[in-house]
Amino acid sequence: MALPNIFEGPGALLEEVGAPGIFLGLGALLLAPVLIPIVAGVGKPVAKAAIKGSIALYEKSKGAFAELGEVVEDLVAEAKAEIADRKEKDILTAANPD
Repeated sequence: MALPNIFEGPGALLEEVGAPGIFLGLGALLLAPVLIPIVAGVGKPVAKAAIKGSIALYEKSKGAFAELGEVVEDLVAEAKAEIADRKEKDILTAANPD
């Protein structure tokens, strides 16, 4: 459904939306002062709960990433030690060919 050009004529918009659209618009306009505080009252605790959950998830993930960093550091240190051992063995083998 294309949007009507409201400058075509005075009845173009009225023809496009029809009576049900006009009644829904007027109803929404009349109920807005009542519904907005209700939605805001319900929405605030929901938003606050979502923010609390996000903060808790952030804190948990921060700890998990710290542990992951320690594991990776340990693996890197072990790999470097193995490389150093291998080089030392290669040097000793080259120096003392039996």
